[in-house]
Amino acid sequence: MALIALVVVGGATRVMEAGLACPDWPLCFGSFLPGHQMNLQVFLEWFHRLDAFVIGIALLVQLWLAVIWRSHLPAWLPWIYALLVFLVLFQGALGAMTVLQLLPSGVVTAHLALALTLVAIMSALAQKLLVPNGLASPAWWRWMCITSLACVMSQCLLGGRMATTWAAQRCLIHGQACQWLFWHRFSAIPVAFSVFILVITSFLVKGWPRSQWPFLLTISTLLMMQVCLGFLSVNLGLSQPTLTIGHQLIAALLVAFLSAMSCRSPQGSTSNLLLLKDQPLLEACHG
Repeated sequence: MALIALVVVGGATRVMEAGLACPDWPLCFGSFLPGHQMNLQVFLEWFHRLDAFVIGIALLVQLWLAVIWRSHLPAWLPWIYALLVFLVLFQGALGAMTVLQLLPSGVVTAHLALALTLVAIMSALAQKLLVPNGLASPAWWRWMCITSLACVMSQCLLGGRMATTWAAQRCLIHGQACQWLFWHRFSAIPVAFSVFILVITSFLVKGWPRSQWPFLLTISTLLMMQVCLGFLSVNLGLSQPTLTIGHQLIAALLVAFLSAMSCRSPQGSTSNLLLLKDQPLLEACHG
C-alpha cells in the first residue's frame, strides 16, 4: 500500500504543481520537517519523499531478514529484495534529478515508470509468497495477464508523458500538442480490449480460471472507473484535481492487480491431497 500511496502522492504533487515546492534535496528548505514554509504544496512534496524513505527502510529490513533466514526461504527471495532495494535507490536518484534539474519531462516519466515497476514486482512477490508451492497456472492465463499488464503500464507512461509536457492543457486551452491527447485516448481502446478479453475468456473456461472471479470482477470495475474518470477529467477541462488523482490511483491499482494475477497459481497441496484420496489405500503395497 505504501508503494501505491507513493505513486498517487507523486501524481498529486504534479497535479498541484508542487514538484518544486521543496527547492532542495533530500531536505526540504534545509530541514527534515519544514515548519513556517509548510502549506499544501510543500506537504505533498515532503510527504512524497517521506513515503519513499519509509519504503526504502522497509525493504532494507526485509532484505536483511531474507539473508538471515535464507535457509528457510526460497533461494531467489534475497535476490529479489536486493533488486528492489537497488530500484528504490535508483528511484531516489531520479527523484533528486527531477528537483535539481527542474522537472525535465523525460526524467519525470522515467520516475513514474520505475514506480509502477516497483508496484508490479512487489505485488507479484506478495502473491508468489502466498502460495509458495502452488501448481503452474495455465500458460494462456499467464500470458494474457502479462499482456494486459504491459498494455496498462504503457498507457500509464503515455499518460505520464502527456502530463509532464502539459500537452492536455495546451490542447484544451490553445489547441496545441493535441496528438498526445489523441494517442492517449486511442490507445485506451486496445488496453481495455486486452483486459476484457482476459476476463471473458476466464469466465468461459471452466475450472481454476473461473474461480478467480473476485480478481476478474475487480479489474473489470477498475477499468470502467478508469475510463469514466478519464472522460470526466478531459470534459471538465482538467479543472478538478481530484478526478486526475483518482485516475492515477486506479491506474496504479490496475498494475498491482494484473501483476498479482499473473503470478497466481492453484494450491498445490490441495490438489495432491485430492489425488491421494482417489487412490486405493493398499495400492502402495503391491510389489
